[in-house]
Amino acid sequence: MENKQKILICGDVGGKINKLFDRVGSIAKKSGDFDFLFCVGDFFGDDNEEFEVYRSGAKKVPVATYILGPTAEKHLPLFEDAPNGEICPNVTYLGKSGIYVTSSGMKVAYVSGKEAEKPSAVTFTAEDTKSVKLSCLASKSSGDYRGIDILLTSQWPHGVGDSVESSKLLSLLTMDIRPRYHFCGMEDVYCEKPPFRNPSDNNSQLDLATRFISLASVGNTKKQKYIYALSIMPVDKMRLTDLIQRTVDEIECPYLAIPGLLGVKTSQGDDSATTQYFFDMNPHQGGKRHSRDGSGHAANKRPRKEFSLEKCWFCLSSVNVEKHLIISIGESFYLALAKGPLNNHHVLIISISHVQSVSLLPEEDFAELQRFKDTLGSFFKSQGKAVCFFERNYKSSHLQVNAVPLDASIAWQLNEAFETSAEMYKLDFEKLPPLTSASQLPSGPYFVAELPEEVTLLTRQMKNFPLHFGREVMCNENLLNCDEKIDWKECQLDVEQEKELVQQFKDDFRDFDFTV
Repeated sequence: MENKQKILICGDVGGKINKLFDRVGSIAKKSGDFDFLFCVGDFFGDDNEEFEVYRSGAKKVPVATYILGPTAEKHLPLFEDAPNGEICPNVTYLGKSGIYVTSSGMKVAYVSGKEAEKPSAVTFTAEDTKSVKLSCLASKSSGDYRGIDILLTSQWPHGVGDSVESSKLLSLLTMDIRPRYHFCGMEDVYCEKPPFRNPSDNNSQLDLATRFISLASVGNTKKQKYIYALSIMPVDKMRLTDLIQRTVDEIECPYLAIPGLLGVKTSQGDDSATTQYFFDMNPHQGGKRHSRDGSGHAANKRPRKEFSLEKCWFCLSSVNVEKHLIISIGESFYLALAKGPLNNHHVLIISISHVQSVSLLPEEDFAELQRFKDTLGSFFKSQGKAVCFFERNYKSSHLQVNAVPLDASIAWQLNEAFETSAEMYKLDFEKLPPLTSASQLPSGPYFVAELPEEVTLLTRQMKNFPLHFGREVMCNENLLNCDEKIDWKECQLDVEQEKELVQQFKDDFRDFDFTV
């Protein structure tokens, strides 16, 4: 039972915030506290005055609440100024599309808005649903994909009911990612269908079942069900026999005709899913953490930032990648000078394709990452230095491992520096042996540091985690002694300086670089 998470899902809130949280409170009194509340449909409505007391902090949100993005442009201003996706204390905007993984390993995929041919701040396109699919399939091994726990959408998928605004893309996505539960809203009706089996393909030989559930709006006049309680064990922790167990009321998959209607192939034969990753963990930037087009906002508001695979700062194929920073390119990773480096040899090991964290790497990619680390360790050792590697899988969209060298004679002070900073921020760190596999890291958010004395420090305690924690430790007066560089934005170099440092690193590193 300890692996199960208690969650609530509700339909369109429509600005009736008090009614929602009063209901949540009454359910908690009877059933105990819940871990999460997920809201599908529109969280805001025509009258949003009730929200102001929560935004000001005068009232407290009783449970960690995650909401989808708007389906109407009039609600965009309520999302624009949310730092790191936080709409108000304890209410987080999930974003345009992506996958959220809890600390227990529960996987929740989500798609905000309505289907459209062109992207905007209130719509999604085939590129969005494809990105979600690739995110879900990213960590699978050939043929053993187990599906995900929950899919959250505002719009209905096509084929399950009489909705006039249903989405064929969501139907196709459901077959591809195989959620155990699919919750949606927008139709102001409670509807729970019997489970149906998604056909097997090259990604999985398991014909996994999905339960479709539509929820009515909060406080609807027909008194239809608008909140759903669920106690769920993550799919990756379930026994296979329980996962594939059939029920007597199962129906045929309602989406079998969708690929033909769209003129597309399903996941069969789609091996690219294991190498092309897309994770929407970017802090805010318009739509969740990712957003698309900024159309429709007020003229006096700053444009909503977009986040997409093509615009990622770190994807090697992106137009935004600063190629003058690149030092070395391997098969799955590349080495680049850090922006605002802590010293002249502060570099990043970055995944070439769009993957969120080391924990989600297939073993062959982890092996190359380890090779880069070992090579850097040897290189720095030849210069009388030791190296600390650290990664923050929290409010970041793309895998990047910091490699910061420091004089070998003071490297012994690293452990104490981390302990001191952890105590200051009230963080608990586990001490682990050296990392030898991606599976040693949690699937949810974390911070990890690998010290020269073969000690690994790990924390999953990420609520209000300081984003510059790793840099702050390295800037300690007993280490690099450069507090002015804690924030990388405050110590950026001009392009010519960066080019000079990159060339010097290449020259020094040439005899160690296994990619040349």
